[in-house]
Amino acid sequence: MQKILESINFTEIGSVFIVLFAVIDIIGAIPIIIDLRHKNRKIEPKKTVLISSIILITFLYVGDLLLSFLTVDIQSFAVAGAIILLLLAMEMIFGFQFFKDDSPGGNTSTLVPLVFPLIAGAASFTTLLSFRAQYELVNIIIATLLNMGVVFFVLSKLDWVERLFGQGGIYVLRKFFGVILMAMAVKLFTENISALLASF
Repeated sequence: MQKILESINFTEIGSVFIVLFAVIDIIGAIPIIIDLRHKNRKIEPKKTVLISSIILITFLYVGDLLLSFLTVDIQSFAVAGAIILLLLAMEMIFGFQFFKDDSPGGNTSTLVPLVFPLIAGAASFTTLLSFRAQYELVNIIIATLLNMGVVFFVLSKLDWVERLFGQGGIYVLRKFFGVILMAMAVKLFTENISALLASF
């Protein structure tokens, strides 16, 4: 327990929180969520956050085993993850669409598309495992849970959040976090590509 407490670093928590917040983009997803609700799709904030947290943290632990099984080192995965994050940032900033939304329909939106792929999707998995190459596990978990707290708040207070930011505010926030995400993607890429080149 003492070792875990000593590993807690607020700078690392802040860095992971901001990038994961930008990747999940729950603020930018507000129009999508509202549209789902208008289509009478059921949204359950508690269930969404609980399932998403379990999936993300579980993947954070088993992801390393999966990479080992596939004989892929964490630095290589981090470089690949940085490229995906860069593409996501370009989507947010320039409005390009690199990733096709092919989620199936249904009467409820809790599992699809809220839990997967909006919150616990490929981008989130990539982000978490990529940061394993840089940060302490406990800091990544704390940042993930803090993000889940934000997700719960947004889903629970959807109308209030929409009125607070407005369409213009959501647009500006999306662009702002897109720039942050791009900067973090470049940092993640350069730090890990250096380690890879050094290993050769």
